[in-house]
Amino acid sequence: MKPRLLLTTLLVATLTACGGTSDTTQTSTPPSSDLSQVKKDDALAALVPAAIAQTGKLRVGSNIQNPPNNFYKEDGKTPQGSEVDLINAMAAKVGLKAEHSDMAFSSLITSLETGRVDVTMAAMNDTAERQQKIDFVDYFTSGITIMVQKGNPQGVKGPDDLCGKGVAVNLGSSQETFAKEQSQKCLGQGKPEVQLSVTDSDTGNQNQLRTGRVAAILNDLPTAVYIAKTAGDGKFFEVVELAPINGGPYGIGVNKQNAKLSEALKGALQALIDDGTYAKILGNWDIKQGAISKAAINGK
Repeated sequence: MKPRLLLTTLLVATLTACGGTSDTTQTSTPPSSDLSQVKKDDALAALVPAAIAQTGKLRVGSNIQNPPNNFYKEDGKTPQGSEVDLINAMAAKVGLKAEHSDMAFSSLITSLETGRVDVTMAAMNDTAERQQKIDFVDYFTSGITIMVQKGNPQGVKGPDDLCGKGVAVNLGSSQETFAKEQSQKCLGQGKPEVQLSVTDSDTGNQNQLRTGRVAAILNDLPTAVYIAKTAGDGKFFEVVELAPINGGPYGIGVNKQNAKLSEALKGALQALIDDGTYAKILGNWDIKQGAISKAAINGK
């Protein structure tokens, strides 16, 4: 997750200033998922540490600025998003109510270590380095996706179709690294290299795609899906249907001293996967491509 993801989504609304039309401001944010059917599992609830169970709350540290994962409704107070729905359902499954706190992404792990929050959930990648400090309950696979013009006029179906085509990426991003690697692969196959457009402007990249100056934009899965669904009320872009490229897990951060809480949340997530609630939540936010089939702690 990168802090600029909020900027990516918010700048969609400014495309008009870069040559777009007034339709850019139209959005269609889906309503939060209906979780009324989620019931407490007594066996899982029994795993929750007593100090947390007694409060009846699961304190969730998040960075509520990243659609479609975590962001505020129009009232500016109520969190919504795929991660909000999922952690609300998981909390209910273990007999708790999620209480969301908005904080800087850089402070999340420290807040967890010091006991300010019980868990973190903010599109945080589960990495070996972070596992040295906290545990992760893995709940989603993200990675690079390909966003194209609505209708996919150039027929881009995967990375190999980018050979010889214009591709926009953000400067210094993992997408830039991948695009350069793909370009070398194209040359190795005797095909023309990727015509890379590297900028520091998300809005500029989107405008390049709208006007046909590039054939695709590479972006993170949730962000790309949200832009495709909301920009111009879904009329401008679409995401190519394929598994995330160079995918890796997002994880719910848990203090290493709360191993039982990790087990409870892992069990809750698996129960939601098994009964279909998990798929409904991801489907509601159009990010099924990143679905997992088995809950895990630290990838295991």
